[in-house]
Amino acid sequence: MSIHVVKVPDIGEGIAEVELVAWHVQVGDVVAEDQALADVMTDKASVEVPSPRAGTVQALGGEVGQMLAVGGELVRIDLSGAAAPAVALRAVAAAPRPAEAATLPTAAAVAAAPTARPLRPIASPALRARAWELGIDLADVRASGSAGRIMQADLDAYIARGAAPARPLALSALPGPRAAALPDATHEIKIVGLRRKIAQKMQEAKRRIPHYSYIEEVDVGELEALRATLNAKWQGQRAHLTLLPFLVRAIVLAASEHPQLNARFDDEAGVLTRHDAVHLGIATQTDAGLLVPVLRDARALDLWACAAEVARLAEAARAGKLVRDELAGSTITLTSLGRLGGIASTPVINHPEVAIVGVNRIVQRPVIRNGAIVARPMMNLSSSFDHRVVDGAVGAAFVQSLRESLEHPASLFIG
Repeated sequence: MSIHVVKVPDIGEGIAEVELVAWHVQVGDVVAEDQALADVMTDKASVEVPSPRAGTVQALGGEVGQMLAVGGELVRIDLSGAAAPAVALRAVAAAPRPAEAATLPTAAAVAAAPTARPLRPIASPALRARAWELGIDLADVRASGSAGRIMQADLDAYIARGAAPARPLALSALPGPRAAALPDATHEIKIVGLRRKIAQKMQEAKRRIPHYSYIEEVDVGELEALRATLNAKWQGQRAHLTLLPFLVRAIVLAASEHPQLNARFDDEAGVLTRHDAVHLGIATQTDAGLLVPVLRDARALDLWACAAEVARLAEAARAGKLVRDELAGSTITLTSLGRLGGIASTPVINHPEVAIVGVNRIVQRPVIRNGAIVARPMMNLSSSFDHRVVDGAVGAAFVQSLRESLEHPASLFIG
């Protein structure tokens, strides 16, 4: 028997261990060269580990959620039958689930009674998460990528054909009397991968940072009128402008007036580092969880360049194609729930930054103008600050600078 050991890869940046996020194979599976074996995650990125050789999986080196040392054994592959052509189906015994599979160095025995089971589809972690959210079995999706890899476009095409979800309807979707008669059920979901990283980061931020929030309303009537005018003038020639590029510009100007807000605080060393350039984190919801891609040197971008870069980062985040440098180094963060933005919120600071600007939805509200009650498009800004280094008056002054710029949008282009 010829055995090849696949080791936990060294992803760089001095990382000594990674989290095992997902298995794409089980003991007894026949794998082809370059087929995905597992997903591992560092603090910044998820990496798919491919098989360097063709063969049969003999043993798995851990369970999902386990931390594995770089250079340790991840998978053992039996190369004995590697010379034979790989096929889509193979008669194997029902292998244990990853949590039940034998860990190294003991391999699970294959039972004598065979069953036919297809190889697991090859897809990125982000695509798998999206398919799971939509209730789609990737085995039903036709792959167009190299080595049988399923691409985002393949999933889009499957959805466009109107295919039914693989998972059953929720209990709430069943008729009333029948749903009420069904027994209660519980579902344990292990928090791993990106969801685990998000949980750890949020917990760390709330544990280490004494937050305070400041909420102010903004009349965005003039801003919305300007935005509509610019979009009408440049329709078909330039990118469509959303509210975001104007908010970015307002934050850049406010940060120049209040540089202590565009900073990162090393509380262990007791050092506050202020930045001249504004590297703006843009909180982005993806199928896999919340990511914060970074808009580099936002001062250097005009409205349309800003709109194009924000759109590019958002698309890369949702497709799972962000590189490490696009997820690190932000100096202040902007978060918005768009139409779900509510009346007010208390956003959590993106540690080790000292401020985060939250945007709530625009709604028509009655306000008094020149002694008369009129309807105006109003939007609340909900911002949070690190009270250790940002006094209440400083945080309030920063938000008032934002309000002034947004209510008088001509000022966004001065200075």
